[in-house]
Amino acid sequence: MDHVNLLETMLRIRRFEEEVDRLYFAGKTPGQPHSCTGQEAPAAGVCAAMEPGDLLASNHRGEGHLIARGMDLYRLFAEVLGRRDGYSRGKGGAFHIADLSLGILGTTGIVGAGLPIAVGAALATQMRGERQVVVAFFGDGASNQGVFHEALNLAGLWKLPVLFACENNLYGFSVAQSRHQAIKDVAARAESYGFQGEVVDGNAVLDVREAASRAMARIRAGEGPFLLEMKTYRWGGHFGADPGTSYRPPGELERWKERCPIKLYKELLLQRNLMSEDALEEVDDRITAEVEEASRRAQECPEPPLSAAQEDLYLEVQS
Repeated sequence: MDHVNLLETMLRIRRFEEEVDRLYFAGKTPGQPHSCTGQEAPAAGVCAAMEPGDLLASNHRGEGHLIARGMDLYRLFAEVLGRRDGYSRGKGGAFHIADLSLGILGTTGIVGAGLPIAVGAALATQMRGERQVVVAFFGDGASNQGVFHEALNLAGLWKLPVLFACENNLYGFSVAQSRHQAIKDVAARAESYGFQGEVVDGNAVLDVREAASRAMARIRAGEGPFLLEMKTYRWGGHFGADPGTSYRPPGELERWKERCPIKLYKELLLQRNLMSEDALEEVDDRITAEVEEASRRAQECPEPPLSAAQEDLYLEVQS
């Protein structure tokens, strides 16, 4: 039933992001959403290849990673809405969500900031003699940050157990990859740091899962890090208030929507007689109802009290 799980994960991500957008335009979220609609396959495929003890460092467009790794939808909605039952008790928002019980080291609003966190966690894993793999999700824009090169350099030098998972959606904010990089493939940069990279169709979830599984097997065998680049596309703008239309060539978005990862996977399931049309519709309806119920509950959850501002703080006491 792995094929059903993959479909459920991608649908759960899609419906969650659609609902967050709806809440944002209704004025119910305190911050700007950074939707990953259209990019469901990288999160679902990579996380399906992970083992329970593995670790994950996310980014600013990270709800898909969190959902694919098993985070609770109600608590995710609560955090996005700034409610007290959220993962950060309603005080962090989408950019500050972590759950160490699931191996999720956190999301971050700083581009590329998850990369050194993943490398540090991988060094700790290596020093303890454990077989965990640390997955670091990032985008094509982050691969231009200095911290990207520092992270890959150390990971390659020390043969750390890191899977660098690049979701190349072809845009760094509003700048097309062809305008911010002289290279076509981010994966080509792995060779400079002494390890391998691979490019895969980021809208084909089975291809992503298989490539990630191969890469993680190499990493667990002690062969060092791996850079997996998944070519994909975000349907919306960079954030909620960005329509994402002014900087895209005419027809580009429509062409990518024809390659919707969920649509492609449903067609594959039908072609292989793994699921019927009725079964596909049942899964979609069930996931939609699950997301709607989680959103409804989160909207009814109260905001954290004012006194919570003095909690969860690190205070250095001066003698």
